[in-house]
Amino acid sequence: GKYFSSGGEPAENQVTPMLRHLIYKIKATGPITVAEYMKEVLTNPAKGYYVYRDMLGEKGDFITSPEISQIFGELLGIWFISEWMATGKNAAFQLVELGPGRGTLTGDILRVFSQLGSVLKNCDISIHLVEVSEKLSEIQALTLTEEKIPLERNAGSPVCMRGVTKSGIPISWYRDLQDVPKGYSFYLAHEFFDVLPVHKFQKTPQGWREVLIDIDPQVSDKLRFVLAPGVTPAEVFIQRDEIRDHVEVCPEAGVIIQELSQRIALTGGAALIADYGHEGTKTDTFRGFCGHKLHDVLTAPGTADLTADVDFSYLRRMAGGQVASLGPIKQQMFLKNMGIDVRLKVLLDKSDEPARQQLLHGYDMLMNTQKMGERFNFFALLPHQRLHGRSHPMDACQSKPSVSPVAGFGELTWR
Repeated sequence: GKYFSSGGEPAENQVTPMLRHLIYKIKATGPITVAEYMKEVLTNPAKGYYVYRDMLGEKGDFITSPEISQIFGELLGIWFISEWMATGKNAAFQLVELGPGRGTLTGDILRVFSQLGSVLKNCDISIHLVEVSEKLSEIQALTLTEEKIPLERNAGSPVCMRGVTKSGIPISWYRDLQDVPKGYSFYLAHEFFDVLPVHKFQKTPQGWREVLIDIDPQVSDKLRFVLAPGVTPAEVFIQRDEIRDHVEVCPEAGVIIQELSQRIALTGGAALIADYGHEGTKTDTFRGFCGHKLHDVLTAPGTADLTADVDFSYLRRMAGGQVASLGPIKQQMFLKNMGIDVRLKVLLDKSDEPARQQLLHGYDMLMNTQKMGERFNFFALLPHQRLHGRSHPMDACQSKPSVSPVAGFGELTWR
């Protein structure tokens, strides 16, 4: 316990249904990994934190950038259009969002698509949402579709629901990225990777030992961290030249990045990832949030969100050279490059005083280095030819095609 923390101030231990479930599980099989703990607490089909509740917004446990300001989603919509234009205006594309929250972000992006309808008029667009939470899927459907158009629900099918957005675009829901049809796609993952299960390891005189979760022998309904007595399977994910004494690894993130990389290399498109994170430098980032405050991760499981910072160096490694990567770049810089100041001015000029104050407050939250401006990073996966022109050798008489800079990672340019 001296090597790592379990969150904020100790809270009164509440025996939740999830805690009872975990205690039975540990009694039956022994201590569990932090990854297994996260998976059970967040996505257990019967009692998981994400499965049956709406945890977003001011009344929830945390708030995300799209909920703070419409400008955030609008600029991301511009990013996808900019990439679509830079890569030859494909006749069709899929917009795929992983963990879409309430659907606010997709809604803001679709509004931009509608406003720039003249640019996209000959493009066949479809929306694909990957969501494990039944509750959030219902909220997304309410946000994005007209209620008068009935949703098709298919419990046993890879496509859980189908519908049509308010602007007439087909929309589908899935439980797993693997089920989303392959094809030219733009992938979006905003605050998605930080909730995927991590394994935690501590360096000891005997070598690396995995951090596990066990029942406290002093208090029968309390959990505690312990170190594994020997080597565990997940240790293979630790880099041989690792110099930190405590690391977190997320194999599930690696699997998803490999899937995205294969798809982008095969059919084109891009992935845009925005999250808390670091470049393989941080140690203990596992924490809980309840009512917008830090919450001890082992207390009252199932009542708080659990999260760990994303290791972008690991994501880049998992892409395995199949695609090019850009970033991570701080949110403040990315949004500035995307023209947030210009967009803010346009909206302020059209707004009354209460709306102006709200816009300025949202801008401050997104851009202030003490708030979200430096906490969040943007990271992109793109086909190699997007950055380097042709991927195959050229004849001497061929000139290298001009490659336009990628918006957000350089200043946005329209041609």
